[in-house]
Amino acid sequence: MDPLHFTDEGLLRFFRCSKTEMSCMEQPHTFLNQLRDHHLIPEEMYKKLIPMRSKELREKGVYQVLDWVEAERPDSIKVFWNCVFRDHLLQQYPTLCLLRNRLLDGSFTFYEKLPKKVEEEEEDKKQKASAEAEEEEEEEEKEEEKTRRKNSKQKERSESAEEEQPSTSTQSNPSQKRKVQRPTHCLRFRKGEKDDIWNWPIYKTQLPVTCGVKEGTLIRNMLAKGERCIVVQGHWFTPSGFEEFGGKKSSRKWKYSIRCSGTTLGELIQEGHLTSPDFKRRKSAQRALFPSNQSRGSITQSEEDDDDDEEDEVEEEAEQEREEGEREEQANTAEGGSDKGGSHGAVKKSVFKVTYGDINGTLHKHRFASGSCGKSIRTELRWMTPVEFVTVGSALEDPSWKKDIQWDGKSLSLLIESKILVIHSLLCKCNLCSSTANDRHDQDNDDDCFICRSQGSLICCDECPRSFHQRCHLPNVDDAIMGDDCPWMCTFCVQRTSQSWRYPKQMTYQEALTCRISDHLLECQYLLLCLYHVDEDHIFVKDPCINVRNYTSVIKTPIWLDRVVEKLQQNLYQTVQHFVSDVLLIFTNCATFNRDNAEFHGMGERLKDLFEREFKSTFSIQLQHPTASNSQ
Repeated sequence: MDPLHFTDEGLLRFFRCSKTEMSCMEQPHTFLNQLRDHHLIPEEMYKKLIPMRSKELREKGVYQVLDWVEAERPDSIKVFWNCVFRDHLLQQYPTLCLLRNRLLDGSFTFYEKLPKKVEEEEEDKKQKASAEAEEEEEEEEKEEEKTRRKNSKQKERSESAEEEQPSTSTQSNPSQKRKVQRPTHCLRFRKGEKDDIWNWPIYKTQLPVTCGVKEGTLIRNMLAKGERCIVVQGHWFTPSGFEEFGGKKSSRKWKYSIRCSGTTLGELIQEGHLTSPDFKRRKSAQRALFPSNQSRGSITQSEEDDDDDEEDEVEEEAEQEREEGEREEQANTAEGGSDKGGSHGAVKKSVFKVTYGDINGTLHKHRFASGSCGKSIRTELRWMTPVEFVTVGSALEDPSWKKDIQWDGKSLSLLIESKILVIHSLLCKCNLCSSTANDRHDQDNDDDCFICRSQGSLICCDECPRSFHQRCHLPNVDDAIMGDDCPWMCTFCVQRTSQSWRYPKQMTYQEALTCRISDHLLECQYLLLCLYHVDEDHIFVKDPCINVRNYTSVIKTPIWLDRVVEKLQQNLYQTVQHFVSDVLLIFTNCATFNRDNAEFHGMGERLKDLFEREFKSTFSIQLQHPTASNSQ
């Protein structure tokens, strides 16, 4: 995300609040040169400021320059931020680096109750004094009419009271002030504008949201793309991830558990204030796996359905989620009332490890409908209904799935009796219970991306249950192959099915390292996807120099997974050894920087072991040969 994603109004306000910090930068000559080179400040102003040697005068001059930019170049505010956020300036000026991080990670705060400018206050005082004077004159005229109708004694009293009344040129007393005072607001709404924060100009790009006791900031355009869109203190979440962070994981209804100013996101989406992608259906990518020209930056989201279809799907989805919420509420009530059979803490779980004989799988609560409806059990190869799960390993035509499927050493009927799993009605019309081919086919793949574990517009492998975002899969999936009629296989399936003929003989570790990288892109992409999938918290994905304090003072050669992917796609590796060296360097840096942090040190060791194990398996390395770490 870069400054172009923000509105001019938001960037201008951020600029106004950051002028003082920028004016205090040491040696601002390079900063001013950048502004002059892009015609953001006049040549005459630049020449007057450069010769200054006094620190105080120089800071004052830089502030005046920025003040001039705000007044004379408000339409070029995006150009300004893009110019000063260049790498050479960020390296020289820590202040600019801090401002950039504060802008992009959502940690900056706009104070809505800032005091008004002195000029505006004076104008308001004049208008208020004029209004008070007019009202006082009206009051005096009414008093005079009353005095004419009263007797002489009343007239004397009214005259004495009138003498005490202040004239139009004097200040009114407190009681009169209470009559004419108007409530003032820091935010004035235009005519016809609703008093809803999602309509405020400052919230055109982002909204403050809450889930439970947790607060965050939702980026509108990132929600529309199905990306991680909610930021909390520099940490990014998907809507479902923020729901879990807020303690509402068991509900699995983020549209109704996440709120903005007391209004659920589901209501905002239905009313058109927010745009959300279709999180239920996924469009299958169908064609050969490796198109010739693939660029990570050129990948866009798949085309959406027609507007009418989208509206119908949103309404059906909202209705379905309400029905599921009612069922789960009944289940929670039943669970809270009794502890029949001992649930062992299963009330809060939504995924259960289940077995049938030698077959293992995971049962997902939100997909469960009945024995024959709702493909709720996922194995390594596919999604299945409970009946299909037991039929695979049984010769019986009608096995008793409730008793035969085991969870935690007990039959699945325990979860049903405890109302943790709720069987849908025979008349249920939800997508899980639908008998149409499209709805049943829609359950064949995961609802979340296998790599980043977030929802959105996903492409589905035709050979396994995995789903991916186009840019999460390696290689990235080009829009050009979407909608073709040929089956599409993910890198995991291509690697599994092709390994036997790609490596008919075992090789030594050294032989694998000397291979040309161009001949083994598939293996390298597979290894990277394995690391991305296991690194659920994205510890090793992004540049640690940005968010980890003092990282560059300890680590002289930083490297991270996104950078390895970038180098791989740009053909910067010549041999497999160059690729392996960079990956192992990630874990070496982790061990060096986290000597006193057992948690992160352990994470690095686990991923390193996974990489070495998968590397030997992928390249068919001889088992007796030393491991990758010992050979380095």
